[in-house]
Amino acid sequence: MFEYFCLKTIHVCHGTNKNFSVRLHTQTYNLNAQTGESSACATALLCGVKANFETVGLDGKGKFESCYSSFSSRVDSLADWAQQEGKSTGVVTNTRITHATPSALYAHSPSRYWEDDGKVPIPSRKSCKDIARQLVEDDPGRHINVLLGGGRRHWLPKVAQDPEQPTDEGRRLDGRNLIDDWIRDKKKRNIKAEYVWNKSQLDKIEAKNVDHLLGLFAYSHMEFEVDRDKGQNGDPPLHEMAVKALSILQKNNKGFFLFVESGRIDHAHHYNNPYRALEETLVLESTLEAIMAKVDLSDTLVVVTADHSHVMTMGGLATPRGNDILGVDVKPSDVDGLPYSTLLYGNGPGHTAEHRMVPMVNATDAETHNRLHSAAVPRQWATHGGEDVPVYAAGPSGITQALFSGTFDQSYVPHAIAYVACLAEHAKRCQDADLVANRSGHGFAAVKTGVYGIGSQQSPPPSQGCSVDTNPATRTTMIGGKSGGAKSGAAIVLASSVLSNNGSSEQTNNTNPLNLGFALIATAAVLAFAIT
Repeated sequence: MFEYFCLKTIHVCHGTNKNFSVRLHTQTYNLNAQTGESSACATALLCGVKANFETVGLDGKGKFESCYSSFSSRVDSLADWAQQEGKSTGVVTNTRITHATPSALYAHSPSRYWEDDGKVPIPSRKSCKDIARQLVEDDPGRHINVLLGGGRRHWLPKVAQDPEQPTDEGRRLDGRNLIDDWIRDKKKRNIKAEYVWNKSQLDKIEAKNVDHLLGLFAYSHMEFEVDRDKGQNGDPPLHEMAVKALSILQKNNKGFFLFVESGRIDHAHHYNNPYRALEETLVLESTLEAIMAKVDLSDTLVVVTADHSHVMTMGGLATPRGNDILGVDVKPSDVDGLPYSTLLYGNGPGHTAEHRMVPMVNATDAETHNRLHSAAVPRQWATHGGEDVPVYAAGPSGITQALFSGTFDQSYVPHAIAYVACLAEHAKRCQDADLVANRSGHGFAAVKTGVYGIGSQQSPPPSQGCSVDTNPATRTTMIGGKSGGAKSGAAIVLASSVLSNNGSSEQTNNTNPLNLGFALIATAAVLAFAIT
């Protein structure tokens, strides 16, 4: 994503983002699927456990569409962990707020499709809540400070008209208006809360006056950027949503967690439509730039990743440098004599049962925006890809380089974040480390240099330098914190001498990196974690 590329059709060139020099790769398979599916991948990425195909917020005991199996298989997420430590939380997406990826932060469902009660099978409705209802009623959903996205249809009853599309009505069968329920809950708890559904309303929100914000900007998913109504009554752009969320969350001196998803990249690839996929990737990039402008990398970790890949590839024979990335190869096929696009798909609607899609050489802008590119195998909807996906990281150099390198299962990522942020099982470890450091007069964590003890059972001597355990198996065990990896020794140890604000060396009693902020930004999503 941050490699140099130039899209001639879009007339934008982008260079390498030098902040993201650290990377690892993650394996995106599901427990019962070779190629990863969004909700199960999101469960791994946001909850730290591998999951079964099309389940969300459940471990391997959760079975697709089995309500009963969900009772004993629920897992906590980064949102749970952050709230347990008193941090503010937010979810921003241009998909439905109840869709597969964001729902992994707050829902526990045997089916990603149970977004409203009408989708839940009748025998299961009394025992298993739909995803939207979980968001409004249960922890951690009801405590999430900022919720911005689409999907009003899952919040409104069948008898209610959509405010933006009056010909459409809600989909809830229980007669409830969950938007009203959300507002009522916040008033009952004396929380300053606002609900908005278009750009002009969002623009009027002042962070100082709001602690909880709900914005539902579309009946279903929000529009692709190229189709978005950019007027005041249209949808806000993703970067404005992210900045608004940050302005509210950053009021909390205990830190925050923000998830931002550019989920329409995925949808465009499913359509074999690379123009929209690349345009949505630029939406993600502008969102990343907006977030980076609001955080300080000396105390903020930013992670960029994807929940899965797609079957798009890039081909050509002696294609000149600078050839239009959305164009065709200079040489036609040596089999059928027809031109073929530079960007191709392994499967999808770009290949009918009769023939492959033949690109138009002199297409108009509208035709380029809507054009499907060639696919090898005909399908109504392209599948995901199964290869590893990169994870880019930027932040305090020592810890970023140590934790975000190598190849791991996707479920590794939230455990690495939780370790640094002193969340979940690591909260007590950091508290104990503080106590030891205060008693001994020195610590071994550095906020400014971003390195600290991992798996160590005792404080290192003051003169000890930094050493890194490069064994991936050992490091995974220690960060996961499940199998006593501490006995393997310290993966990272730093002397008590750290950098102060002015760059000088001094002693510190701060033994956990609680001043670190975190942003995890994916090609499908952006997570921001600010920990103070």
